[in-house]
Amino acid sequence: MKGHILILTANILFGISVPVFKYLLNSGMPPETIAFLRAAVTCVLFWLLSLFLPRQRVTHRDLGLLAVCGLCGVGINQLLFVVGLRMTSPVDGSIIASATPIFALLLASVILREPVTKRKLLGVMLGVGGGLLLVFGSAHAASGGSSVLGDTMIAVNYMVYALYLVLSRSLAGCYSAVTIMKWMFLVATVALFPFSAGELGHIATFPVSAFQPMQLYGLLYVTVGSTFIAFLLVTCSLKSLRPTTVSMYNYVQPMVACAIAIAIGQDVFSILKLGSLLLVFTGVYLVTTSRRRHEPVTIKN
Repeated sequence: MKGHILILTANILFGISVPVFKYLLNSGMPPETIAFLRAAVTCVLFWLLSLFLPRQRVTHRDLGLLAVCGLCGVGINQLLFVVGLRMTSPVDGSIIASATPIFALLLASVILREPVTKRKLLGVMLGVGGGLLLVFGSAHAASGGSSVLGDTMIAVNYMVYALYLVLSRSLAGCYSAVTIMKWMFLVATVALFPFSAGELGHIATFPVSAFQPMQLYGLLYVTVGSTFIAFLLVTCSLKSLRPTTVSMYNYVQPMVACAIAIAIGQDVFSILKLGSLLLVFTGVYLVTTSRRRHEPVTIKN
């Protein structure tokens, strides 16, 4: 139950971050700079936090796996997400996000030899149906400002994120979440630096007063809230949940975006949205309860 609460909270944080990212992009901040600052600030926070925790020695083999996870889960993932979000519409992004559990299901079955049951397949399809119903039934489902390139970037972003969920499963059973995150974000920070070096030079000459307060609040949220805290929760959840189960909670993100739109008067609640909600959580339930009795659920350190 703890793992489900952790991953649910993480996806709520991710969902809130989408309109925040949109605001930062619309305010003129380059996407490459946002991605780098997100990784760099979080990297510093995790390394500082690790100073107060018992030190864990990481094997050379696992360092290589951590590097791959850092590129898939943070570096490539975040860069493609922010750049793609600038070129596509939130509607298209939500539709593509609905395919994440399918990517995770296929990768987990190949890499982890995870059993693919009829119950699990049904759960994934119900989740996809709920996500699509929410998007197409929204009053804001006019797909404007989209591009093939932007949609492709968002799609690849979710593919590599699904790969990260699958690959990091074994690491979650050997190391603490902080140890995993500090190495992942270090790799991602180094990888993202070349893409943002030019823009960072210009930003470094700006006084803090040149930034609007909402920009600073937005950067604070996307670095601490939807990255530092959210990624920590995702890694902790992988200690007791399968990658396929974790990816199913990705459907919570468009739900959160819809709730925010309703709260600020940009959308209204409807029977269609209620049906979408029921489909999504029915799908999550089917996937989370689809396991063989002899299969272990928890990975202990």
